[in-house]
Amino acid sequence: MRPVNLFDYEKLAQERLEPAIWDFYHGGSDDEVTLRECRRAFERIRLRPRVLVDVSTIEMRTTVLGTPVSMPILIAPTAAHGLAHAHGEVATVRAAGQSETLMIVSTTAALGIAEVAAAASGPLWFQLYTHHSLEITGKLVRQAEELGYRAIALTVDIPRLGNRERDLYNKFVLEERTPLPNYPSQDITALERHMIDTWETVDWLRATTKLPILLKGILTAEDALLAIEHKVAGIIVSNHGGRQLDGAIPSIEALPEVVEAVKGRCEVYVDGGIRRGTDILKALALGARAVLIGRPIIWGLAVDGQQGVLRVLEILRNELEMAMALAGRPNLASIDPSLLKL
Repeated sequence: MRPVNLFDYEKLAQERLEPAIWDFYHGGSDDEVTLRECRRAFERIRLRPRVLVDVSTIEMRTTVLGTPVSMPILIAPTAAHGLAHAHGEVATVRAAGQSETLMIVSTTAALGIAEVAAAASGPLWFQLYTHHSLEITGKLVRQAEELGYRAIALTVDIPRLGNRERDLYNKFVLEERTPLPNYPSQDITALERHMIDTWETVDWLRATTKLPILLKGILTAEDALLAIEHKVAGIIVSNHGGRQLDGAIPSIEALPEVVEAVKGRCEVYVDGGIRRGTDILKALALGARAVLIGRPIIWGLAVDGQQGVLRVLEILRNELEMAMALAGRPNLASIDPSLLKL
């Protein structure tokens, strides 16, 4: 059976992946309350469609930090694509290029950032975890800049690695299952447990690179305002897919206060729980510039490699186009909070 939606890909991916690898990708922290709520939060939002609007043409092209993309749907940074498919991040980045969208490459990719960049035909951002040595981190940032990555997305919600009990039960240790060539040491678990990021790190990063900086993992207006003070170009509203602080609010519920706080002074993105085109429509109506898709990309990759990722993106594009038409919103500029009943 040909998958027709992302939930079909989820089911097929679970069937194909080794159980411990499935748990690594799928699981959250502690009781997985936040993981479940990420999805339910979208379901609680209702839409107020307008009628008798000319929707014969739907336009969803946009820009992200000045880079043109074909749709407001980006590929989120996720670890170790090689565990899902032999071609790993190369397959994913090729699908991103075919879809004319942007991929954010993770520090914990199974392939080096140079190899991923060499396979890319579209724009890339680099997601950064800092090493305990800022000298080593700086070298990685400068390498990304030299390779043509267009922005640095610093993950800021992982001072310690979340309590991911599925991995504990499975005795799953990432660095024992895959190469992590972007780290000078394979001991990523120890690094992630003791990251040293503070607002001074943001200032250091801004002094280290000419690339625009985004902060990934902000959930409050207070931190959004501090991000503006520290001159970031973008914020990614994220709870790390429910893998860090269990009980943290769903990203889509945090989005309005972040958007209100920044008042257009930087671009705002959101991830977490997005499975339908209507979810994307809701996020855009709440002020997101674009959304990031994480786990469903892995599902597509596990099921059919590059073509699976391409199909996942195609499904979301088609669903968003349909949702915009049915809601009477023919272009992104017409999507605003009046579309929603919260």
